[in-house]
Amino acid sequence: MATVTLPAAGGGTERWTTGAPLALPSGGPPALNRVAFAAAHVVADPLAAVDPWLETAVDWDRTIAYREHLWSLGLGVAESMDTAQRGMGLDWPTSLELIRRSLDAARARGGAAIACGCGTDHLDPADARGIDDVIAAYDHQAEAIEAAGGRLIVMASRALARVAAGPDDYHRVYEHVLGQAAEPVILHWLGDMFDPALAGYWGTADIPAAMDTCVEILAANADKVDGIKISLLDKDAEIAMRRRLPAGVRMYTGDDFNYPELIAGDDQGYSDALLGIFDAIAPVASVALGALAAGDRARYDALFEPTVPLSRHVFAAPTRFYKTGVVFLAWLNGHQDHFTMVGGQESARSTLHLADLFRLADRAGLLTDPDRAASRMTMLMTVRGVSP
Repeated sequence: MATVTLPAAGGGTERWTTGAPLALPSGGPPALNRVAFAAAHVVADPLAAVDPWLETAVDWDRTIAYREHLWSLGLGVAESMDTAQRGMGLDWPTSLELIRRSLDAARARGGAAIACGCGTDHLDPADARGIDDVIAAYDHQAEAIEAAGGRLIVMASRALARVAAGPDDYHRVYEHVLGQAAEPVILHWLGDMFDPALAGYWGTADIPAAMDTCVEILAANADKVDGIKISLLDKDAEIAMRRRLPAGVRMYTGDDFNYPELIAGDDQGYSDALLGIFDAIAPVASVALGALAAGDRARYDALFEPTVPLSRHVFAAPTRFYKTGVVFLAWLNGHQDHFTMVGGQESARSTLHLADLFRLADRAGLLTDPDRAASRMTMLMTVRGVSP
């Protein structure tokens, strides 16, 4: 137990005394009956001579070490996704370097689970003249990732959202990309709450109509699709789409608000997982998924229950700033020795937001060393004007 001074929502401060961290079993990772990827964050190099808003500097050793941490818990790594700040500080050349390094690390572990984000983010949407430019951009990244030995997660494209005239253009782009893929891919439908530039994806702002287009593309190319991750924060939409998927195509939940229910599933199926919050709650996620595989639903629910308010806070609007909370927790738990992010995104959340995040992480038993977490929180609060 440790004590720290935190700002209170109504003004003033309060003394917060931490509880004990969750006791986790020792030994190897549990057997799982769900596929579970954590979308992993990147660790910035805080001493690099760069302007963070304009240039990218990554601490490669700590970044790869975090992926080793996720693999050690039995989780797969979804590499260079939005959690890694694609389009918010991480550019394509740096993403490709990260992909190559992570693939090397996965091979060194004997083939640890990894899939890699393939997008069009090297193409400025304003420079896209038409659909052919989008296809060429996807091909460029796909070829580079597959040349490195990577499996594709086909990310949503800002350029495609800008130039597409309607659903037919999405059919054309995705059928080309899937047709060229060396092995079955994971598609990613990222909602505009995560990225406003993706509003109207699949050719319409109407979610049921967009789902129709997406399902049509999946059905026409089922042999080239491992699954689809949807990040809409709408459990009913995910369940409805899950029930329409072609045989053999997985639903990977990207719903950081409702993941326990969606992963557990119902009598008509379940979702596998590809989640940003699994980066932050990886030890609990590993044990909870192990409990589910062992048939212990009560323990699964008990473990995940206190993580849900934490996740809802991390992903609160503006949702695209959730990466700040993910990195903040990694710092509190000693996975990196600073709270500095690429793109300067450590400034994206308020002092009150981070204080509440600390409280919620503590209630969930996720502060692995309360003394260290409290010491680091005190330093941050002091810098932000909260006297200890």
